[in-house]
Amino acid sequence: MATLNPIQLGVIWQRLSGLFDEVAQTFVRTSFSSVVRDNWDLAFGLLDTRGRQFMQPRRSIPSFIGTMPRTLRAMLSVYPVAALAPGDVLISNDSWHGTGHLNDITMMHPVFREGRLICFIGSVFHTVDIGGAPSVNARDCYEEGICIPIAKILDGGRENRVVVDLIAENVREPGETLGDIRAQFAAYGVATRKLFQLMDEEGLATLDDVAEEIVSRTERSMRGVIAALPDGEYGDEVMVDGFDEPLVVRCRLCVRGSNIVVDYAGTSAQIDRPINSVLNYTYAYSAYALKCALDPKSPTNDGVFQPIGVTAPEGTLLNARRPAPVWGRHLAGHYVPFAIYGALAKVAPERVIADCGSPLWNVYFKGRDARTGRPFVKMFFMNGGHGARPHMDGPGCLSFPSNVSNQPIERFENQVPLIVTEKALVPDSAGAGRFRGGPAQRISFRVVGDSPVTVTFRHERVKFPPRGLLGGEPGSPGVETVNGRRVPAKTSEVLNPGDVVTFQMPGGGGMHPPKERDRALIAADLRAGLITPEFAWARYGYGPDPTDAAPERTDSTAGLR
Repeated sequence: MATLNPIQLGVIWQRLSGLFDEVAQTFVRTSFSSVVRDNWDLAFGLLDTRGRQFMQPRRSIPSFIGTMPRTLRAMLSVYPVAALAPGDVLISNDSWHGTGHLNDITMMHPVFREGRLICFIGSVFHTVDIGGAPSVNARDCYEEGICIPIAKILDGGRENRVVVDLIAENVREPGETLGDIRAQFAAYGVATRKLFQLMDEEGLATLDDVAEEIVSRTERSMRGVIAALPDGEYGDEVMVDGFDEPLVVRCRLCVRGSNIVVDYAGTSAQIDRPINSVLNYTYAYSAYALKCALDPKSPTNDGVFQPIGVTAPEGTLLNARRPAPVWGRHLAGHYVPFAIYGALAKVAPERVIADCGSPLWNVYFKGRDARTGRPFVKMFFMNGGHGARPHMDGPGCLSFPSNVSNQPIERFENQVPLIVTEKALVPDSAGAGRFRGGPAQRISFRVVGDSPVTVTFRHERVKFPPRGLLGGEPGSPGVETVNGRRVPAKTSEVLNPGDVVTFQMPGGGGMHPPKERDRALIAADLRAGLITPEFAWARYGYGPDPTDAAPERTDSTAGLR
C-alpha cells in the first residue's frame, strides 16, 4: 500500500462501489423472476484472494453479505484454488454452508488475470421454487427441496450439464430459475471487464493491498465504537410464537475491550418444524444488528466481522443441527437483532430501536395458470410497522432487519389470478411512546381465476406482538383471515374462486413512556387517522374527548385537551 496515497485509495474505493452497483443492475435487468427484478432479494460481493468480502452494491440483503465469506470457505474446502481455472463458477444452496435455506443459491466466480487469481465475485439470489414440497409442516430438510452440492456449474466457461439438468428436472419453473442463474453469468462478465479496466487505469497489479486497506480501516472503526462501550455482560430475551408452544431467543452480550461476543445459550431447542436457523444465518444477522447500532456510517465489509463473535449451542433454534427443517429460518433469525438491542439498551439506549413488525411477512400462492396450464408458485413480501427510533417515530410498512423491496401490486396481479382489494394503514396499531412505532398495514387478496389457489402462511408476532423499549408500549399483533375467519399464522389454506384472504401485519413497538409524547405529534396522528380519539385518551391522556359532541370549531386544535 506504500504506492497508494489516501486520495487514490478513496477514488478506487468509490469506483469499486459504483462498479458493483452496475453489476447488481446488470443482474436485475437481465433476470427472469420478480423476486429478483422487483424485490431485490439478492447480493453481490467482491472478495479478495483470502476470501474476505470487501465491496458490495448499495442494495444487498444483509444476511447474504454476512454468509458469503463463509460459503466461499466451504466451497474452497471442496475445490481449492489449485483446482480452479478461468471461466469457472462454483454453486451450492446447501443450507448449512450458505444462507440457511435451500431457496437461496450462492455462486462464486474466481477471477484470474495473467494466470493468477486476483479475487472472487460472489452472488446470492432467492429462487421462489426449489422443488420438493416446502411446507410449514416439514419435519426435516429433505422435504424442503433439492440440495445442490458444492459443484462447478461453469467449468472453464462451459455449462456443466449434470448440474444444469439436475436443477431443471427438479424445479417447477426451470426457465425462471436457470434464467436468473445465467443472468449472473452476464453480471460476472461486466464485473470482470470493469475490474480489469480499473486496475489498468489505477496501475494495480493485484487487489489484495486495496482489500487489506479497506478491511483494516473498517475494522479499526468498528473496534473503536465497541471499545467505547463499558465492559460487561448484558442480556435480554424475546418470545417467539413457535408452533404448539412458545419458544425463546435468549441473548447475552459480552463486551471486552474492542471485542464483543453474542452468546445465545438458553435459547430454545430446535424443533421439527421449519423455523430453525443455522449458525451462518444467526451470525449474519447478529453482526448486521451490531453494525447498524454501533457503526452505521462506515462501509460494510469483512472488517465489521472481525471484532464480533457469535456462539449458540448446537441443536438449538439458532444453531440447528442437520437435518432440521429450515425453510422459514427467518422466523427465528429475524428475532436476533431485537434480542441484541434489548441487551444493548442497558448501556447504549441512544443507539437502538424498539421491536419491528418482524420477522418479515411473506406469503406463497400456488396454483395453475389457466392460460398456459403450467403450475405457478409466486411469493409476495409484506412489512409491518418499524419500531420507534431513539429520537423519532417508526415509519409504517418498513420492517428491519430485512430490506427486500416491495413488488408493485399491479405487476403482481398480472402474474397470478388474484386482485388486491385493500391495502391500508391500520389505526391504533402503532405502539405508543414518546416516539411511537410504525403503524401496521392490512392487505387483502381475492381469487379472480376459475381454479383454486393454495396460500401458505408462515408468520410470527401473532401471539407476542413487537415489544416497546425503555418504557414504550408494544405494537399490535398480526392477524390473518380467510373470508373473515381467523386462521393460524403457520398453515396452508385452499382458496376457491371469490375467496378473500387478509393479512394484517404487526405494528412497531414504541420507545420511552407515552406520557412524554409531544402533544403536537399526537394531534398530527389524529389528523392523519393513525390513531383514534379513544386510543389517544387511553394511551396518552390527551386528545378530543370521545364522549364529547362534535366541536363547533373546525381548525386542527379543536376539541383537544
